[in-house]
Amino acid sequence: MTDFERVELVDVSRHFGRRRAVFRVSLAVQRGEILGLLGPNGAGKSTLIGLLATLVAPSSGSISYGGSTPSTAGATIRRRIGVLAHELHLYPELTARQNLEFFARLYGLPATSTADAALAGADLTDRADDQVLGFSRGMRQRLALERSLLHHPRLVLLDEPFTGLDDRAVGLVADRLRRLAHDGAIVVLATHDLDLADGLITRMAVVRGGRLVADAPAGQGTRQQYRSLMERG
Repeated sequence: MTDFERVELVDVSRHFGRRRAVFRVSLAVQRGEILGLLGPNGAGKSTLIGLLATLVAPSSGSISYGGSTPSTAGATIRRRIGVLAHELHLYPELTARQNLEFFARLYGLPATSTADAALAGADLTDRADDQVLGFSRGMRQRLALERSLLHHPRLVLLDEPFTGLDDRAVGLVADRLRRLAHDGAIVVLATHDLDLADGLITRMAVVRGGRLVADAPAGQGTRQQYRSLMERG
């Protein structure tokens, strides 16, 4: 199976008709990093997530995963990617356990043990046999995160992962992402919530108008650092 320890974008652009969503972005991220894609709404963050997930093809430029590209090894690359998008891809009429067992089987994983571990990771063991349609947004978000991690992906892509979470759940998700990075995953999260990114991300890539205006290590005080980078950009 194809594996990789680094993902690199070189002069990547993506156009939707006349609209330029991303323009000549060059960026690299490697295992153990938590990269924050930061920027205002409409900056191009979600498009970059789609490009990295191989769900959207670049209009120009290239994306490589180690020594492989989607054009030569798309299926095997996608097996190493986990995505949490705005659409959570859960079946509301099924229970939490049934959702996880279904996706586990798609990955060729043992359904029962995989679902049990994921339910524990989402702190939803006591709601395992309840239908997802009765879950709060935060509960669905936690369940969907674990669904995206069932196959132990190398590259974890998250688009606004803290939506609908209370303070306790934010802490659980942040700790989960830190453990993933510690264990060798490449974590990329798009967010506009600078306070939640503070102390979590290890690097920040600031985008505005589809362009990368800054790529810098992240320290404490993400909001102040972001403002400074945006002013310079």
